[in-house]
Amino acid sequence: MASLPIDTAKFTGIICAVPPAPRVANRETGQLRVDRETGKTVFQVGLCLMAGASADVVNVSVAGEPAGVQLGMPVAVRDLVATPWENDGRHGIAFRAAEIRPLSASASAGKGAGQ
Repeated sequence: MASLPIDTAKFTGIICAVPPAPRVANRETGQLRVDRETGKTVFQVGLCLMAGASADVVNVSVAGEPAGVQLGMPVAVRDLVATPWENDGRHGIAFRAAEIRPLSASASAGKGAGQ
């Protein structure tokens, strides 16, 4: 299915709601999921996406550990996409980003949270 790009500049804030954790590919062996293109371990981060008076928490996958990202920290997200999926009667939306990094206080002045 096609990936749908998400304009993060439209959010009033993006905050780390669940710290980065490596994704497990095989629960029996403990083998971690690896990105096919880069060979890096895939991490999952719970992000609170805020827009106006509403907020949603979504799990976002990213190749490589997002350095410095901690619980409650404002973050910047680059190239966020949503991909609908269906498997054996189950369905959902998978979110993936090229990068998740801490949003520094100086960078947040005058910019949207997703910049």
